Amino acid sequence: MVKGFLAVLMLMLLSGCSSVSYYSQLAGGQWQLLRAREPVAQVIADPARAQSLREHLAQSQRARTFASEQLHLPDNQSYRLYADIGRPYVVWNVFATQEFSLSPENHCFPIAGCVAYRGYYSQGAARGEAALLRQQGMDVSIGGVEAYSTLGWFNDPIMSSMMHWGDERLATLIFHELAHQRFYVKDDTEFNESFATFVEQEGTRQWRAVRGLAPQSEATRQQRDQFIQLILDTRKRLETLYAQPLAADAMRQAKAAQFERLRREYRQLRDGPWRGDKRYDAWINQPMNNARLLPFGLYDRWVPAFAALFRQEGGDWLKFYAAVEKMGGLPVAQRKAALKQLEDLDL
Repeated sequence: MVKGFLAVLMLMLLSGCSSVSYYSQLAGGQWQLLRAREPVAQVIADPARAQSLREHLAQSQRARTFASEQLHLPDNQSYRLYADIGRPYVVWNVFATQEFSLSPENHCFPIAGCVAYRGYYSQGAARGEAALLRQQGMDVSIGGVEAYSTLGWFNDPIMSSMMHWGDERLATLIFHELAHQRFYVKDDTEFNESFATFVEQEGTRQWRAVRGLAPQSEATRQQRDQFIQLILDTRKRLETLYAQPLAADAMRQAKAAQFERLRREYRQLRDGPWRGDKRYDAWINQPMNNARLLPFGLYDRWVPAFAALFRQEGGDWLKFYAAVEKMGGLPVAQRKAALKQLEDLDL
């Protein structure tokens, strides 16, 4: 483990992508996480641990076994370990865009390639970075993250930051993060996150079925899809707006109008078909900017395409993964064209 960690640390320090101080906090945070790990089986067997924790972890291990045996996800020690990190989030991600753009400010790393955010193990450090970016006139958003994948470089643990979730939400996280270990394309966040999100959603459907549970409520699924579609539609309108040759003041007014339209259309859904369900109120009522919309485009953009590919492969996970790997090996333009073709099949 130490040799592996030192190899990663050297890659970080030799990279010209960012400052040594930034990489130092990444290395220090990851090292602390590695040191905090202990086998889940050991925690479950310890009568001194809280009974609720032991039961929650026991259920997680059933989902972990299902992930490898039925979903054909990596069979290693990831999520068979536990780490108490003593804080609500393991890392805070900082997203940023230009004022009139929905293209993220990408950051490149030796292992993960280029991604649309920078991660900080300290909330204060994330806020400091966000403040500096705002001074440069950028749109910025900070998001707390309860878990992440090291893409198989280390055995990732279940963390205490995940323990407030229900059993099923914890299972979906395991499916999602193991999907990143199963396949990952450098420098294509949309592809990677959409692939993992599809594996999470289809894996959860099958996990419910094997336990004899009814499918997730159609109303809940429909609300989630409708909310995401509101965000994606807003992104499209903003992209069209930002392509226009408008003066800065006029652009700002039109931008603000689009965000108000998003809120108005959300309220129409909430107070109409959703019958007053306010589950997304907290998100929609926060200050809006381009950066807050980024995760939706990244995590959901190609989910319908992967769903179509899964059906095309007869619901066979191994054939599906092989097709995904083949697509991931294509040049970027061809990859996106293939995904768009699959997406059109799903319409």
